[in-house]
Amino acid sequence: MGERHSLPLSIALHLVPGALIVAAYLFIAEPFVSAIGYPAFLGWAIALCLILVPIQLVLLWLGRIRNGKLSLRGVLHYTDKPLPRGKLVAMVIPLILWMGVLGFALAPIDSFFFENFFTWIPFAGDGSATTYLNGYSHSVLLTTMVICLPLTGIALPLIEELYFRGFLMPRIAHLGGWAPVLSTVLFSLYHFWSPWVFVSRVIFFFPGPWLVWKKKDIRLSIGMHVGVTSIAATAGTIAIALNLVP
Repeated sequence: MGERHSLPLSIALHLVPGALIVAAYLFIAEPFVSAIGYPAFLGWAIALCLILVPIQLVLLWLGRIRNGKLSLRGVLHYTDKPLPRGKLVAMVIPLILWMGVLGFALAPIDSFFFENFFTWIPFAGDGSATTYLNGYSHSVLLTTMVICLPLTGIALPLIEELYFRGFLMPRIAHLGGWAPVLSTVLFSLYHFWSPWVFVSRVIFFFPGPWLVWKKKDIRLSIGMHVGVTSIAATAGTIAIALNLVP
């Protein structure tokens, strides 16, 4: 709860959740979805929930200790909404376009790193997100996407932003302009389940944390992150529902 974290503590608080998510997938979620005949994609959503939901509950508990009630005031920062709504929307839309377009355009870089450095990872498939959905019936795929849409599309990215940008990044503010850089790098490393995306993730994600640090408004990175994931999850669900995915 201190207002300043040491570098080793901040690194640990960024990376340990990622390691726990991989462990939760390998030892709990993957065996479960395999047993019920559902895709690994659902397993990753379950693993993320098993770790990120408790993190959110801990933040609420810290808020209760600080405020005497369930409140995140003082626990999270950059939440005072300094930007007018119109300016916020005008900034979030380009951020969504940046992250979405760059994420697609940098896919060849992801493939290069996967094919040259990460094919040994047992849960990686061919390095493509669609691998986690291959080989299942239409009804199973649609059920999976309907379940995952509010989780991986909205709730889990929101928790990530509250934790990484609202809780952790303000506590390394003493690093000045390096704070959003470190936040982006460590957040990208935290994704141990897709390390081949590290370089491109740093590139397409950096504007969000940087603007949160600059403008002191966490809604910028929430809008960018949740905006992209919710659009992608909705589009994927619709594509499967309409049999547009082979």
